[in-house]
Amino acid sequence: MSVSLEYKKVKRTGFIPAFLWGGTLAAVVPVINMAVRSEMYLGQPNSPIQILMGASWQMIAMLNILLVVVGPCLLYHLEFADNAMQKMKSLPIRESSIFLAKFILTSFMCIIVLTTEAISIIFCVSYWFEIGNNFWLELAKNFGYSFLLTLPCVLLSLLIASTFKNMWMSLGIGVVCVFTATMLPTNNFVLSLFPFAIPFQIFVNTETTQAMHYIYAAIIEIVAIGFAEFVFIKVRRSLE
Repeated sequence: MSVSLEYKKVKRTGFIPAFLWGGTLAAVVPVINMAVRSEMYLGQPNSPIQILMGASWQMIAMLNILLVVVGPCLLYHLEFADNAMQKMKSLPIRESSIFLAKFILTSFMCIIVLTTEAISIIFCVSYWFEIGNNFWLELAKNFGYSFLLTLPCVLLSLLIASTFKNMWMSLGIGVVCVFTATMLPTNNFVLSLFPFAIPFQIFVNTETTQAMHYIYAAIIEIVAIGFAEFVFIKVRRSLE
């Protein structure tokens, strides 16, 4: 199943507008925060990105995760509606290929969202602070790190959405997972590895060793969740 075909299918849903408008809303957060409370941040000794991400990332990450929850629900609702998934199984198409195409499409939309948010950070730094020599490298590292840590959440959301034919079941479970993640203690490394909690981590405010631990953990989660989806597809196919 090609990504281009998935794109043609989602044009009939609110998938793309949801990510575009949601990303824009998240990108406005640091701008509003600085416009209203700039005096709280301008005198701090940290780098501009550290200040901005520390002040706004928790809200931005929350909006990003909610988008990642809603997006897969829309994608698989389209497949389960009118038994479309059952009809596709009669074609020479692997269900795992469908899942992979949806993962690539959702990941690409996450890149667009993160890029929009990065542009917002650039604007805030250029307007209220000063762009230093290491700014661009620091920006790239931070948002690359955030993208990697978002992928386990994307995969798990797709796994949940592919499990239930009823979109509201998938959405409800996803929302519960999101709010569970917000209640987990941030200083507990093991609990912070929950796929819906790990995107809240910030590269610029994390020690290098700990950041690498999160990177390794995210890669392991990506492989584990991807394997779990593959096994689930095989088991469900054998029981039908």
